Amino acid sequence: MGKSVHQCLEQLDIRKSVVGLAIGAGAIYLLYKAIRAGLKCQPPLCTASPICIARLAIERERHGRDSGELRRLLNSLECKQDEYTKSMILHNITRCVYLLEAEASACTTDDIMLVGSMLDDKDNSVKIQALNALKAFSGIRKFRLKIQEHFIKVLELTSTIWDSELHIAGLRLLNNLPLPDFVYPQLRRVMPALMEILQSDCILAQVQAVRLLSYVAQKNDLLYDILNCQVHANFLNLFQSTQPGSLLFEVLVFAERLSEGRNTPHYRAVKWHYNEQSLHEALFGDQSRLADRLLALVIHPEEEVQIQACKVIVSLQCPQDVRVQPSFCQTSRSYFNNGE
Repeated sequence: MGKSVHQCLEQLDIRKSVVGLAIGAGAIYLLYKAIRAGLKCQPPLCTASPICIARLAIERERHGRDSGELRRLLNSLECKQDEYTKSMILHNITRCVYLLEAEASACTTDDIMLVGSMLDDKDNSVKIQALNALKAFSGIRKFRLKIQEHFIKVLELTSTIWDSELHIAGLRLLNNLPLPDFVYPQLRRVMPALMEILQSDCILAQVQAVRLLSYVAQKNDLLYDILNCQVHANFLNLFQSTQPGSLLFEVLVFAERLSEGRNTPHYRAVKWHYNEQSLHEALFGDQSRLADRLLALVIHPEEEVQIQACKVIVSLQCPQDVRVQPSFCQTSRSYFNNGE
């Protein structure tokens, strides 16, 4: 034992240094293994995170190969699943269609029919995700005709289920498709429901509804059905300057198209009759205060709203067949007179 205290302390310091070096070397080795494993790690194909799907898209672009993720999701949709799982699968199919363009284009019309069949599911969330997936596929030209086959079904869902998210999803899909003639009878039946959505308190649904109505207003065979559709007594509140600019702009486009349509020689050749609570009376009737709202919007902070309000004023004053000759334009309402 005959060691001095000083010698013992020196030995202890040496041992601590050795142990410290060993621990440090071990930590470095473990860190090396972790980094090496991370570099070799491939993104898991089964994850549903948007980051993973984005990585899949990047890898596909880099290596020029099919990730198989979209096909795997479509195959899993064919299996019996609960509502929540189906909803999540459809949600991820939508993401993949947007991110994996080549894989989406390689899908078939059978895949479109499979997604479309989910519109019959009893759960609204599944219906909504199916609508979103069809909207994503509608960006691929070759699928549009097949998706059009669901047009009437989507109109039916949108008009019979009062759910804002479903309205938004359904109307976004319809606004991304051409309007086939065979849906005209169904459009006439759902016109009151579309007008109700326009007058609801959900801005996104209102914008989508008025966009569809603006498109329909350009169809001569459907113009009267829109103009004679019943609206609330406060319909002109949609033209108040306090409304969001995005909604105001779309509502003004709608009003311009209605005004242009009713002023065409084809439409004016018939003497139409409208009910007292109709859209026509709210906008163009003798008691309408539309002009007051339009004049207030001419000084709206947003330029596109100002310009569109001016376009509606011009369309009200000038029938379409003489609009190219300003000298013939006559004011159609007394409140546009006296320099107003």
